[in-house]
Amino acid sequence: MSRWTRRVALIAAGSLVAVPGIALIGGGQSAQALTYDQLKPIQKRILSGAAAFALSGEQRASAAAAKAKAPSFSRHAATSACANRIGDNVKVNQNCLNITDADLAGRGQAQNETSIAQNPMNPSQLVSSFNDYRRGDGNCYTSYSSDKGNTWQDSTVPMGFTRGDAFGETAREYWQAGGDTSVAWDTRGNAYLSCQVFKRGAGVTEDPDQSSAFYVFRSTGTGGASWNFTGRPVAENNDLAGAGTTLLDKQLMAVDNHVASPFRDRVYVTWTLFAADGTSYIYAAHSADYGESFSAPVLVSANSPLCVNDFGFPTPNGKCNENQFSQPFVGPDGALYVTWANFNNGVGRPVGDPDSGGDDGEGGGDDGAAATAAATENFNQILIAKSTDGGASFSAPVLVGQYYDLPDCATYQGGADPGRACVPETGPTHNSIFRAANYPVGSVNPRTGAVAVSYGSYINSHSNEANGCIPAGFSEDGLDLYTGVKVAGACNNDVLISSSRNGGASFTGGTVNPRALPSVRPESGSRVADQYFQWAEFTPRGELAVAYRDRGYGNDQVTGYTDTSLSGSRDLARFASTRVSSSASPPPTAFGGVFAGDYEGLTAVSGGHPIWTDSRAVDLFLCPGTGTPGIPPSTCTASSPIAPVANDEDAYTASRNVPLP
Repeated sequence: MSRWTRRVALIAAGSLVAVPGIALIGGGQSAQALTYDQLKPIQKRILSGAAAFALSGEQRASAAAAKAKAPSFSRHAATSACANRIGDNVKVNQNCLNITDADLAGRGQAQNETSIAQNPMNPSQLVSSFNDYRRGDGNCYTSYSSDKGNTWQDSTVPMGFTRGDAFGETAREYWQAGGDTSVAWDTRGNAYLSCQVFKRGAGVTEDPDQSSAFYVFRSTGTGGASWNFTGRPVAENNDLAGAGTTLLDKQLMAVDNHVASPFRDRVYVTWTLFAADGTSYIYAAHSADYGESFSAPVLVSANSPLCVNDFGFPTPNGKCNENQFSQPFVGPDGALYVTWANFNNGVGRPVGDPDSGGDDGEGGGDDGAAATAAATENFNQILIAKSTDGGASFSAPVLVGQYYDLPDCATYQGGADPGRACVPETGPTHNSIFRAANYPVGSVNPRTGAVAVSYGSYINSHSNEANGCIPAGFSEDGLDLYTGVKVAGACNNDVLISSSRNGGASFTGGTVNPRALPSVRPESGSRVADQYFQWAEFTPRGELAVAYRDRGYGNDQVTGYTDTSLSGSRDLARFASTRVSSSASPPPTAFGGVFAGDYEGLTAVSGGHPIWTDSRAVDLFLCPGTGTPGIPPSTCTASSPIAPVANDEDAYTASRNVPLP
């Protein structure tokens, strides 16, 4: 199999879980098991950090490596474990920091993959969700606010076991972990949470069970303070025997909270189904009864002339057979849009031999090695489909735009974890190693009906051939290579906007090179910087708000530190931006520094309320030699090879007026 074929053999991110074949959602499936060891290098790269960390034994390897490095410790007051503000930035998860072992940083502590939603009928109420590791493994947790996000309280989602149809109405499936959270409100004051839950299987535990499911929980009358038991199933997969023949991944949710919509309060969930035959199609299901029950899944990523290369894999549902990162959103007329990343556009084949054109992936950060790759395009495409019948059927995919994904981490940052993209800093260090990918997020202007889709691109108007950033094919693991990755003022990731004024029939990015599309962050000269992990939403006044992680302040771009920014626009062409974080976050150190979530959220019902994974709080450990007979326990911080000190992951938010040019 060529390197290019391996690149698209499985495109996945988020909390990816092995589960059996799902006959009800299309296509006969191969009996081949998709265990971790059978995945190709690029498949392992695209697995979410949480899943790869647990399924591959990476957690044990990371723990052993941490012990071998023998960090130094310094005494630190335990009172900082309960701090909940940094300037005007408010911590959303209100737990005090658990004291962990130095080789298990993040376990029992971290929060990431954040989502936030504001009640359109009562803007004082907000609800948020995040992957929460305070029990040691990730689970879906929530917090709520009744004062516009000024203060927060934690709530507990009863996701420990469920009784869905796949397991019988009385049989209980006890879940080990969960994640990929998203939240939304309807027009009746109900809040909703989408959560993926799963069992790890024999590769990690003594239990072979690899069952998995998507559930939606509803908070009725409490504004997110409590949730129904148990969650209602969107899709369930009974794999008690651990066959592991299918991978179910990356669900996100939207609720039609438009009072005049013919589908008022309908709940939508979309996701990716990865099959053993190498395909990955997007599906959607909906609920017309406030999340009590869901429809049979409907194919979203249908066949299209835009998909010109099936990479030799079967096409039971059309040649658009490699897709990921779906996101549903709804217009005021009830139209449902689903946007996603597609990899079937056929560009990027190295010139000549399809197996040529890549670095050996051994790391070291040598741009010269990357430049030896075939100088060829390596972009992919953002697609969108529309439903005007409440999610019962979808239009053919429409091209939103093309984008360049983030570069191969092993090539430019080094390390022994090939098959992962990241956002390298431009300085001489190699500390920014957390996995990341570019994905689309859309919204509809409630006043004009204009559709805007935001997505990241590593080549854009601020990082083009004129300043030294050139596509350079693919690495051995099938990830993107570029010249200029570690060069100041050359490559950088921007958040772009592609828009439609005709109900999604065509988009500005469909006919425009990504180098010419508007960026949400005004920049100039050599002061270009990375922006990534964006979310976008129109305000009730028709202003587009976009929140994102930003290295455009101080020396963030050189050190790998990040801030959070908020941008706004009236015309989708000119943007203004403002800083939201009160200071920069150092590179994350939890989970060995390789995982800080896959996305971050925003709500904009009244102003802008970004929510992000913050790493400014120091991590706390039991001081070595204490807690023994005659020596009372005390707390310490620990040194880190990728940051000044080991740090925690928390969910933070702040309120800002949407800036306008």
